[in-house]
Amino acid sequence: MSMAEKNMSQADSSRSAPGHRRPSARKPADAGPAKRAPGDRRPPPGSGGRAAPGARGRAAPGARDQRIPASLDSLYQEVILDHYRRPRNKGKMDDATHAITMNNPLCGDVIEILLRLEDGRIQAARFLGRGCSISQASASMLTGRVRGKSLEEALEISEKFTFLLHGNSALLADDDLGDLRALAGVSKFPVRIKCALLGWNCLEELVRGQTGACPA
Repeated sequence: MSMAEKNMSQADSSRSAPGHRRPSARKPADAGPAKRAPGDRRPPPGSGGRAAPGARGRAAPGARDQRIPASLDSLYQEVILDHYRRPRNKGKMDDATHAITMNNPLCGDVIEILLRLEDGRIQAARFLGRGCSISQASASMLTGRVRGKSLEEALEISEKFTFLLHGNSALLADDDLGDLRALAGVSKFPVRIKCALLGWNCLEELVRGQTGACPA
């Protein structure tokens, strides 16, 4: 056997010896996620196409929110929407004896309450205004609840409604409140309480302060 053949034989036997481990090919280092171009808002691979929490589009600043909070009971939502889309007693009152206008700058609501008082009773009530569904529906309900009531009775309804909006759920069983009970869920949204009470603040100012008397 030549010297070259002997060397080759020794090399083969060394490769097949027990415990001999061949060097394995090394995997390239993980390069990490591919770099994304500036302004690329597509979800990263493997995210299932979902955007990150909080990435949903938001309304532009100043946009009017005419929606009703989703957590309100669906039946109550229908009542509120009905008063908002088909408001009761909305319009001018030529023979009003008292009128007052207030606004809620946080939501942009404006409400004017017009009353015709005779012998200490509210013979007629109407309203004018614009704003979110809560403020407009509440004013619509107000005009129906106080018509024919004495001033004291109207104030009592206003106080009950205020307590209801601040979480007194026992008042849900009070028939004096009528459709106003549909607004009970607003208590979960403190910012909206001012919307719901705007028309009632007008009423209390007219009744308690006897202000807003219209010229004869």
